[in-house]
This record gives sequence, C-alpha cells and structure tokens, in this order.
Amino acid sequence: FFFAGHGSFQATHLSGTGIIGSRFSTNRISTVLVFSIHHSTLTNQLILQSTMAHILTAVTGSEADVVPITRALISVSDKAGIVEFATFLASKNVELLSTGGTAKKLREAGLTVIDVSDYTGSAECLDGRVKTLHPKVHGGLLGVRGHPKHEKEMEEHGIGKIDMTILNLYPFEATVAKGAEFEQCIENIDIGGPSMLRSTAKNHAFTTIVTSPDQYEEVQKVMEEKGGTTLALRKRFAARAFSLSAAYDSAIASWFTDQLGEESPVVARVYKHEFPLKYGCNPQQKPAAISSVLNSKLPFSVLNGVPGYINLLDAANAWQLVKELREGTGLCAASSFKHVSPAGAAVAVPLTDAECAAYEVTPEAAAKLTPVALAYLRARNADPMCSFGDFAAVSDEVDEDTALILKKEVSDGIVAPSYTPAALEILKKKKGGKFIILEAIAGYDPGAVEYREVYGMTFSQKRNDVVITKDHMQEAVTSKKDLPEGAIRDMIVASICIKYTQSNSVGFANNGMMVGVGAGQQSRVDCVKLAGRKVCTWYLRQHPKVLGLQFKEGVKRQDRVNARVRYIEGDFTPEEKLRWEAQFSTVPEPLTQAEKDEFMSAATGITVSSDAFFPFRDSIDHASKVGVSYVVQPGGSVQDAQVTSACDEYGMSMVFTGVRLFHH
Repeated sequence: FFFAGHGSFQATHLSGTGIIGSRFSTNRISTVLVFSIHHSTLTNQLILQSTMAHILTAVTGSEADVVPITRALISVSDKAGIVEFATFLASKNVELLSTGGTAKKLREAGLTVIDVSDYTGSAECLDGRVKTLHPKVHGGLLGVRGHPKHEKEMEEHGIGKIDMTILNLYPFEATVAKGAEFEQCIENIDIGGPSMLRSTAKNHAFTTIVTSPDQYEEVQKVMEEKGGTTLALRKRFAARAFSLSAAYDSAIASWFTDQLGEESPVVARVYKHEFPLKYGCNPQQKPAAISSVLNSKLPFSVLNGVPGYINLLDAANAWQLVKELREGTGLCAASSFKHVSPAGAAVAVPLTDAECAAYEVTPEAAAKLTPVALAYLRARNADPMCSFGDFAAVSDEVDEDTALILKKEVSDGIVAPSYTPAALEILKKKKGGKFIILEAIAGYDPGAVEYREVYGMTFSQKRNDVVITKDHMQEAVTSKKDLPEGAIRDMIVASICIKYTQSNSVGFANNGMMVGVGAGQQSRVDCVKLAGRKVCTWYLRQHPKVLGLQFKEGVKRQDRVNARVRYIEGDFTPEEKLRWEAQFSTVPEPLTQAEKDEFMSAATGITVSSDAFFPFRDSIDHASKVGVSYVVQPGGSVQDAQVTSACDEYGMSMVFTGVRLFHH
C-alpha cells in the first residue's frame, strides 16, 4: 500500500516471507496507489502471515547524495525520446547495455551498445522470455555500494555495477484493449521488466530507475548540474516505479480473474500528481491537489487562470452535460453551473421577441448570434440570479460572440473544446487576467468504472454513460400521446440536465432551455415546488410590468437582474424596499398576486423531467400550476397508475424512459 504527499512516505512490501517496511522523507511523491481488498480470506492470510514473518534488517553501505552514472541498462517498448536520451548518456561516458529492438534502434542512431546477452554471457532464450533474468543484471542493480560483503561477492562473481535502468513495461493493457486472444495477452505480461524495475527501485540509494519518457529531461538537467542523480530524485522515481509495478500487476490480476468469471480480489488505482490547489472545498481543507490516473491525461488543459477545487468539479459535470446535449439533440449546447449543479442549460433555439426583451437583447442582435452564443445566452438566462459567478460550458468552439456575452457577465470560468484566437484574447483579459479557461481534450476516455473515496471507504460503480435521446421518448403512457418535435427536444434537454444535478432533482424546460431546476431536496414534491417557483420567476420576467421597470442610469446589469426578481417575489422588508426603490427613476407599482396568476394562466407547453419516478400525484398537481404540458420520468412506481391518471386529468402527455438518473 503506498500513500503519497508531503512529509514522510511509508512503503510496505508484501513478500512471500513477510512484511518488510521502510520509512523515508520526501518532498512530494508523484503517485498515489489505492488498494481495495475485497475478500476477507485474503486479508486474514496477510494478517496471519505478518504475525509469523521474519523481518529482514536493513543492509547499508556508503551514503552519497549524488551518484555518478557509469553504466545504464535500456529496454523500452515506448521508444519516444530514447535515442536523444541515450545520446546524452553516451556523451557523459555512460556505458549502454540494451536488448532486442531497443539495442537495434540505438545502434542505428550510431551509438555503441553492448547486448545484455554479451554482458551476461548468456544468450536470450525461450522466444525472448528470458533476457535479463541473470545475476549479472540483478546483482549489478541490487548490490549495496560500499558494503564489504556485497563488494567482495560482486568481484568474485564478475558482477559489474549498473547505476541506471531505463525501461517501459510490455503494453499489456494496450494488448487487452485491442481485443487480443487470451494467449497473446499472456505473452504480453512482462516478467524481466518489473523484476529490473523493482531491483533498481529497491536499491534507490545507489541506482536510478527511469520508467517514462517524461522523466528524461529532468534526469539530464540534474546530471548536468550535479554530475549524477540526487537521492531526492532517486526516491521520487523509485516511488513512481513501485506504483507503476503495482498498477501493472493489478491490471493483469483484474483481467485474469475477469477471464475466469470471478470478481477481482484486488483493485489498484495509481495517480500522478498534476498540480496543487489553493485548498479543497473550504480554506481549512489543505493540502489539496489534482491528480491524473497514471498513464492517462486529465480531461482538460488549463489555458488561463488557476482553477480551484469546486471550479473543476463544476467543469467536469458541466462539460459532460453539454457534450451529451450536443449528442442527444444535434444542437450547440451550453450550461451554467454553480456548486456542482446547473443553474441553467440550453441548446441553440431562436429567441422569441418576449425572450429578447426579458434577456436585454434586441431582436436584431439576437438574429445575428452564433449558435454557441445563443445557447449560452439561453443557459445564463434560465436563472440569472443563481448564475451569478457561474462556471460555463459550451459544446462547440467559443467564438467572439460568445466571448463578448461572457465578458459582460460575472463568471468564474469556462470549459469548451476550442477557442478562436479573438475569443481567447477577450476571455484572457476578463477578471484582471484571472478568468479560468479550460480546453476539453478531444476523445478523452474516462474509463468504464469510476471510483470515489469517502470516509475511508472506496466506492466504485459503472459510469452512468447512458445518453438520453429521442429513442427514450417512445413510450407515452397517457391518453394524450402527441409529442411535437419541440417537446421531445425539451424532454431531452431537461433529462440530461437533471442527470448532472444533485438528487433528488426535477427540471422544467421550454424552447430548448431549462427554466427551473430543483436540486438536492429529500422530497420530490419539494423539488417540483422549488423548480416551479423558478419557472414562475422566469415566465414573469416577460410580464409587461417587469419589462417596463424604469431604472436609473448607471444601475449595473446584475443589479437590474436581481431587482426584477425581487419585484416578482415582492416580499421586501421595509429597509430592503427603500434600497430597492432607490434604483428606479419612477418607483413601480407592485405586481399583485392577481396579476401574476392571470399572467401565469397563459403559460403552456412546458416540460418537466424527474430523475426518478414520481411517487405520488402531488408533483403533477403542482406542475399543472406552471404550464406543464409534457412529463418525462423513469416510471416504475407502484403509484404509476395514479400519476398517469393525474396527467390525463390535466391533459398532459407523459413518457416513461425506464432510466433513473440519480446523481450524488
């Protein structure tokens, strides 16, 4: 089990004879390995073994921070940068040992290379299965420098010191991913590589293990500056190597047991530190950092700004939402996130004149908007009060129109697949240069299974990779079965939106945009009431009295947004009302409840989606008050018949998707 971070690093090796532990200081370990042992019998065996084990004592020799490199063994499957790195080593008079294809490539580059078989005096055999498994290799790696007995035995057996090993492991996971037959996958299980890796890493006090091309530059820099590798570097590289070895073996074990139809007894997750975060969810939650799964990239690259913990959670959810909206509807999509739930989401559907007035855009300007800009304008205006300080996401390239909309809004950042140069220039200047700009990695694969650690427990589950499309909108269970194209589109928009909303959740959509999101309530009808109140606010923003509010010159955009919402709500304290009235050149007359009710009675064509079944008809009763004509939900409740009957009473069309969309 390996744990990584600042401070000390505890390495525990489970061997055939016992548990051997060591502790050493480090500035940062670049990888984290998490084991989950599922079978109690295995755990009991390890505990029993540890109580009976013979614990080896440490073997020490001469101590040196900087160790010169005189001989290196190179055997890599990933040959990126290896010629340049080996050329550098040769320029420092390092003797190069190598095998097979690596040796051939280095010789073709004009380098002098000694075959391992010549070095050991033993030919490669058994179809290359035995190349480096030899005392002259492992003795050269494991011998403790400066230890009299080791030095004597190495001299007696003709074992030379090997100071550095540069290797990659056979591409086992890539072989499996290609759908190779069982026997071919077995053949691509590396034996010699992990053995050399572990030998070199164990003897890191004197030997350097290099396991990835991304380490070559650092090794060269340290050797140039110090004349050899430093202990700090060797420790870090050893930690990464052991993590790589554990992950490699875990992948083999998981695959092998899967072939047997059994649950894998061990799961290993190896993480590479990418960058630190200022703090986690709260300032007291330090340290905090972002890591990637080893040998995999992060889903985003940072083009500008310094993202925080919650920013990245928002970005991950927001990006998935718009990506799926694009796939599910075929339209450009956008979302506006706050605290890991969408305040709004939308696809590119032209604005009505009433919407233009409510969103402070002229019909002429709206007609010129690009699809991406139109989608974000809609998403932002679903609930503009909640979208204050949002994290945005769009499904397509950010153009200048979209950047100009974002420029005037209070927003923390955006994630998108790409940016035009003009858009990027505009956004980089936002927030004094601190606006966060993330670029989504094309074709990123997050893996089929996701993991989460909570209070010492590791949860795993298949990723919720279902994408809601019109194919899910086929089973209309109500008497009224007509579903216009616009209604199907809104069902898709609402359902994908609540898929990425904290449960319980209910969402209302109209004209391709969310108009009310109710998140995180324990009671489903409370979700409906919360989201329904937002629908009323959205719709009443188009009321003539709201559109006719006369603001004083200089009142800021967000203040106008907030003032309109408070006017609709109307529940002022006396002190609040004085400050609110001060924003107007003419103090407006109240918007009465009767006026609200009359205006809302004209609302129609709105869609409601629920992340799980409606357990009672009360949700439908409340939804009828805010213009709902279409209902989409998973179905599956014992009260489905009652809920369907309620929809029939109100003349609603309802569809069962059969897909629950809880999100936690």
